[in-house]
Amino acid sequence: MKTFRYPARHGYAVEVSPFLPTRLACATAQYYGIAGCGTLLVLEQREADVCLVRSFDWNDGLFDVTWSENNEHVLVTGAGDGSIQVWDSENSQGPLQVLKEHTQEVYSVDWSQTRGETLLVSGSWDHTAKVWDPERLQCLCTLRGHEGVVYSTIWSPHIPGCIASASGDGTLRVWDVKAAVCRLAIPAHNGEILSCDWCKYDQNVLVTGSVDCSLCVWDLRNIRQPVTKLLGHSYAIRRVKFSPFHHTILASCSYDFTVRFWDFSKTEPLLETLEHHSEFVCGLDFNLHVPNQVVDCSWDETVKIYSPPKLAAAQPSAP
Repeated sequence: MKTFRYPARHGYAVEVSPFLPTRLACATAQYYGIAGCGTLLVLEQREADVCLVRSFDWNDGLFDVTWSENNEHVLVTGAGDGSIQVWDSENSQGPLQVLKEHTQEVYSVDWSQTRGETLLVSGSWDHTAKVWDPERLQCLCTLRGHEGVVYSTIWSPHIPGCIASASGDGTLRVWDVKAAVCRLAIPAHNGEILSCDWCKYDQNVLVTGSVDCSLCVWDLRNIRQPVTKLLGHSYAIRRVKFSPFHHTILASCSYDFTVRFWDFSKTEPLLETLEHHSEFVCGLDFNLHVPNQVVDCSWDETVKIYSPPKLAAAQPSAP
């Protein structure tokens, strides 16, 4: 396991570059995001350790980060002042652009992944999600319908113009961006939903993670009940991620200080529990280039890179 420590900054989100297997970014906040500024860390994984390539400061906490899918140097962050920052990792002078239409904290940003689509989505405490054209630097539409904070907004990796969002109102929603309408609203949990993610192998399957300590796997063709409910965390689930290498494997991190790995196709779905942090674990990602490699970040001021042994034993899904 490799560890990078950045004192006085508490990790909220981490993401591996889609272009470079050794490059990752971490969005952090001072004073646990309650007050103070934020810092974007651009890190490089080396053979024996992790080093800081560049850091960028912002005047409010940074709560999420996403890499551009068409430029290896561009990143986007969401901040506590309601703004979105577009950064160039090769330019140390500050953000290329600041987009501000949200009226409260931006808690989620995600870059579209489908071919021919270059769009950004953001989710905010103002109960809305917004779709942006990052090249023209303008908001294309505002998605309204949630009755609570929008904690998570994720583009479908399969369907152009399709977004999933998770909210404090307990619903998972699927949106048609072209029509700017909600196509599906699922009352997925009894508590706030802090995260959602799409399966990389099935366009109909998503997972949600909630303050009720459960993960629910959903098939959009039958939303009367989840495919399965995964139990094991003892506090709120902060982030969920499907594996890019396995159809039924996913990861979750929690305020219970743990990261857990699951295979929802198994009778005993919990594969592994890792307790290598001393504070809330908020950020989590799989390395798209290195099978079974995972990165996470925590309020304990560390980013960790590792390969869980039981993931390596699992067989990859067929493409």
